[in-house]
Amino acid sequence: ISFLICFENEDEVGDRITVRSDEELKAMFLKKSSAELKRILTNGQINAQDIHYQEQLGHGNGGTVYKAYHLLGKRVLAVKVIPLDITVELQKQIMSELEILYKCDSPYIITFFSAFFVENRISICTEFMDGGSLDVFKRIPEHVLGRIAVAKSSKRLPTPFEQYHLNCLFAAFTVVKGLTYLWSLKILHRDVKPSNMLVNTRGQVKLCDFGVSTQLVNSIAKTYVGTNAYMAPERISGEQYGIHADVWSVGISFMEPLQLLQCIVDEDPPVLPVGQFSEKFVHFITQCMRRQPKERPAPNNLMDHSFIIQFNDGNAEVVSMWVCRCLEERRAQHAQGHV
Repeated sequence: ISFLICFENEDEVGDRITVRSDEELKAMFLKKSSAELKRILTNGQINAQDIHYQEQLGHGNGGTVYKAYHLLGKRVLAVKVIPLDITVELQKQIMSELEILYKCDSPYIITFFSAFFVENRISICTEFMDGGSLDVFKRIPEHVLGRIAVAKSSKRLPTPFEQYHLNCLFAAFTVVKGLTYLWSLKILHRDVKPSNMLVNTRGQVKLCDFGVSTQLVNSIAKTYVGTNAYMAPERISGEQYGIHADVWSVGISFMEPLQLLQCIVDEDPPVLPVGQFSEKFVHFITQCMRRQPKERPAPNNLMDHSFIIQFNDGNAEVVSMWVCRCLEERRAQHAQGHV
């Protein structure tokens, strides 16, 4: 049996309106949407009856993400289900995310398939990344993480610590590729952090979660949205900001976690310990985390950095092996906990 819950919502002039059916909900949402978003929501190729939900993957920002199977398409999906009896601000975030996902076509951005309404909820269907987000992978202490003196000609296998760091470097390359693509569309992500970087067992790394992203006008934004720990100083201070704010977030996302919570506004930007990381990586992070936005690299300069260039070979095998190994270790630990 399906139960329909009525709820009230504010219209564009602030009056309260009551929504009693899926059709009324859809009409309300479409009324607020752009022409592009209306096309997305009215021409969807996936319907609720074709989805078989398998397990819950996570919860947050007003919705729940499920692993699901599309019966007609015969593929696994990630489905974000969001009840629309939420604030007007969250509704705007949903519309923004849908428009950006629909617009993007890049191997470094999560693929969007469809969106549909059912029972006062909107469901957003994207590709499933079986490795999850980077923030759930094991963190290695700084004093053992940093050594990356493994030349391509080395005959020995890298240690687990060295391999972990190599994978972080490859992830940084793919994230920069994804952000450069967004910046080419004048889209500012505004919430760059490890939990918004997804990996899979094929070694791919992709950006997701565009709820607070924005289409830049005159390359300037000022709204205070995002995650504080990864914000650039100019954003924390409430100043105007542009794409260089995302550059800062790239740098701090790939620094040792113990250094994340420094006093970013008042103190000098955190730096990597010299001698424990490659010179190219240290220089890359230092350039990303210049205090003054104009001193940080522009997107095209990031792509031309020697640190990024060395990983521009399309080889995802190392990351694939690492993700598979980490997932296997996690499954083994989970099994032992239930013995």
